[in-house]
Amino acid sequence: MTTITADLTSGTLVEIRNGRHVWYADEPLDLNGTDTGPNPYEMLLGSLAACTSITLSFYAQRKGWSLDSVSVRYEYERLHADDCVECDDDALGWLDGVRSEIFIEGTFDDEQRQRLAEVAQRCPVHKTLANGITFVREKITVG
Repeated sequence: MTTITADLTSGTLVEIRNGRHVWYADEPLDLNGTDTGPNPYEMLLGSLAACTSITLSFYAQRKGWSLDSVSVRYEYERLHADDCVECDDDALGWLDGVRSEIFIEGTFDDEQRQRLAEVAQRCPVHKTLANGITFVREKITVG
């Protein structure tokens, strides 16, 4: 099980801990934040980018393939279903969209390239986001 704790320290600055590390999230100046850290969506994309990079690295190591570098770029946007070319025809309303660019450098044949492209979409965070999350009973205490 993974556990994260977070405390709002001042304004929009949040201190986040996992027991071994401390990091910060914030909002940009134009949203009355202090821009001390990435905003929550940037942190989400950072988690996805880290997971994708690590998954590709582990896979290439396991296969003994020569992986020179991995560079990942994710962009989040909120778009309307009517404007989404890639969306299902039955999609309605506003959608959360993530665009990706993944650059993998190394010496690979065509079959290996294809497999790496598939593996990139199979990192655990990608699968979690793609499959959706079930929020089990949330406990909210208001004092």
